[in-house]
Amino acid sequence: MIIPPVGGAVSQLSLGQVEGLAHGSQSPAVTGAGGESSSFGGELTEAISSLEKTQDSASSASQALATGTTSDPEGAVVTVEDAQLAMELAGQLRTKATEAVQNIFSTQV
Repeated sequence: MIIPPVGGAVSQLSLGQVEGLAHGSQSPAVTGAGGESSSFGGELTEAISSLEKTQDSASSASQALATGTTSDPEGAVVTVEDAQLAMELAGQLRTKATEAVQNIFSTQV
Protein backbone atom coordinates (compact mmCIF):
# COMPACT_ATOMS: atom_id res chain seq x y z
CA MET A 1 0.00 0.00 0.00
CA ILE A 2 1.39 3.39 -0.98
CA ILE A 3 0.62 6.32 1.28
CA PRO A 4 0.89 9.64 -0.54
CA PRO A 5 2.91 12.32 1.25
CA VAL A 6 0.95 14.93 3.14
CA GLY A 7 1.58 18.64 2.93
CA GLY A 8 3.35 19.01 6.29
CA ALA A 9 4.51 17.55 9.63
CA VAL A 10 4.16 17.57 13.39
CA SER A 11 5.72 20.39 15.38
CA GLN A 12 8.70 19.43 17.48
CA LEU A 13 7.89 20.67 20.97
CA SER A 14 10.14 19.92 23.89
CA LEU A 15 9.02 17.25 26.34
CA GLY A 16 8.56 19.91 29.04
CA GLN A 17 6.22 21.93 26.82
CA VAL A 18 4.11 18.87 26.03
CA GLU A 19 3.94 17.84 29.68
CA GLY A 20 3.00 21.41 30.66
CA LEU A 21 0.12 21.39 28.19
CA ALA A 22 -1.05 18.02 29.50
CA HIS A 23 -1.22 19.41 33.04
CA GLY A 24 -3.30 22.42 32.03
CA SER A 25 -0.68 25.14 31.92
CA GLN A 26 -0.86 27.95 29.41
CA SER A 27 0.28 27.45 25.84
CA PRO A 28 4.09 27.67 25.66
CA ALA A 29 5.72 30.49 23.77
CA VAL A 30 7.15 28.97 20.63
CA THR A 31 10.39 30.53 19.46
CA GLY A 32 11.81 30.00 15.99
CA ALA A 33 15.43 29.27 15.11
CA GLY A 34 16.20 33.00 14.84
CA GLY A 35 14.69 33.76 18.25
CA GLU A 36 11.40 35.17 16.90
CA SER A 37 8.17 33.75 18.25
CA SER A 38 5.88 31.94 15.82
CA SER A 39 2.16 31.39 15.63
CA PHE A 40 0.56 28.00 16.08
CA GLY A 41 -0.39 27.97 12.39
CA GLY A 42 3.17 28.70 11.36
CA GLU A 43 4.54 25.97 13.56
CA LEU A 44 1.97 23.51 12.29
CA THR A 45 2.81 24.37 8.69
CA GLU A 46 6.51 23.92 9.42
CA ALA A 47 5.86 20.57 11.11
CA ILE A 48 3.76 19.35 8.18
CA SER A 49 6.52 20.42 5.81
CA SER A 50 9.02 18.44 7.86
CA LEU A 51 6.79 15.36 7.74
CA GLU A 52 6.52 15.69 3.96
CA LYS A 53 10.34 15.87 3.66
CA THR A 54 10.64 12.78 5.85
CA GLN A 55 8.17 10.91 3.63
CA ASP A 56 10.00 12.02 0.48
CA SER A 57 13.37 10.84 1.81
CA ALA A 58 11.82 7.51 2.83
CA SER A 59 10.37 7.10 -0.64
CA SER A 60 13.76 7.78 -2.22
CA ALA A 61 15.49 5.41 0.20
CA SER A 62 13.01 2.61 -0.43
CA GLN A 63 13.34 3.04 -4.20
CA ALA A 64 17.11 2.92 -3.94
CA LEU A 65 16.87 -0.17 -1.75
CA ALA A 66 14.49 -1.90 -4.18
CA THR A 67 16.69 -1.16 -7.20
CA GLY A 68 19.91 -2.07 -5.39
CA THR A 69 21.50 1.35 -5.90
CA THR A 70 21.92 2.17 -2.22
CA SER A 71 25.30 1.79 -0.57
CA ASP A 72 23.78 1.72 2.93
CA PRO A 73 20.82 -0.68 3.14
CA GLU A 74 20.57 -0.36 6.92
CA GLY A 75 20.36 3.42 6.61
CA ALA A 76 17.57 3.07 4.06
CA VAL A 77 15.59 0.82 6.39
CA VAL A 78 16.09 3.23 9.30
CA THR A 79 14.92 6.13 7.12
CA VAL A 80 11.76 4.26 6.14
CA GLU A 81 11.06 3.28 9.77
CA ASP A 82 11.56 6.89 10.93
CA ALA A 83 9.08 8.07 8.31
CA GLN A 84 6.59 5.41 9.39
CA LEU A 85 6.86 6.44 13.04
CA ALA A 86 6.51 10.13 12.12
CA MET A 87 3.36 9.38 10.12
CA GLU A 88 1.89 7.31 12.96
CA LEU A 89 2.58 10.16 15.40
CA ALA A 90 0.95 12.67 13.04
CA GLY A 91 -2.09 10.42 12.75
CA GLN A 92 -2.38 10.07 16.51
CA LEU A 93 -2.07 13.83 17.00
CA ARG A 94 -4.76 14.40 14.38
CA THR A 95 -7.05 11.94 16.14
CA LYS A 96 -6.50 13.58 19.53
CA ALA A 97 -7.07 17.06 18.08
CA THR A 98 -10.28 15.90 16.41
CA GLU A 99 -11.51 14.36 19.66
CA ALA A 100 -10.70 17.58 21.53
CA VAL A 101 -12.60 19.72 19.02
CA GLN A 102 -15.59 17.37 19.13
CA ASN A 103 -15.51 17.52 22.93
CA ILE A 104 -15.47 21.32 22.86
CA PHE A 105 -18.35 21.48 20.38
CA SER A 106 -20.45 19.08 22.43
CA THR A 107 -19.94 21.02 25.67
CA GLN A 108 -23.14 22.64 26.95
CA VAL A 109 -22.80 26.26 28.03
